[in-house]
Amino acid sequence: MTVPVTIRIQDADFDIAREIEALTRGRTDIGAVVSFSGICRGSEADQDIAALTLEHYPGMAEAEIQRHVDDALSRWPLTGLTVIHRVGRLVPGDNIVLVLTASAHRQAAFSAAEFLMDYLKANAPFWKREERADGSTWVEAHHRDDEAAARWEKN
Repeated sequence: MTVPVTIRIQDADFDIAREIEALTRGRTDIGAVVSFSGICRGSEADQDIAALTLEHYPGMAEAEIQRHVDDALSRWPLTGLTVIHRVGRLVPGDNIVLVLTASAHRQAAFSAAEFLMDYLKANAPFWKREERADGSTWVEAHHRDDEAAARWEKN
């Protein structure tokens, strides 16, 4: 059976419950769905954030996400997968990213969701600019995100 996969990069918001329903509708082989949703914070390092602007390289971003989705599908017995990432200007409280992983059992769904989020945070081709009262700056990668992603490397 082919595993249903949805990958979208979009400006528009998403509805988490609607996405879970779309992934599981009519399915009796799913015993677990793990969801991760990333939300725009209003502060970082004790500084207020007015907005976050996310940019991507169209075509390349989707292909890179697909490559990691394929890796997740080869590592865990998944029965469905959704990755939605927003771009554009977002304000605190807005949804940024959604990862849904479905499996017959919870452990595979948890591990695959964590793997995909570690990749998205550390290596996905998105660029983030924070707007603050004193101006805007591009956000540099964090060493902790690289370390989290590195634990999934195959030896």
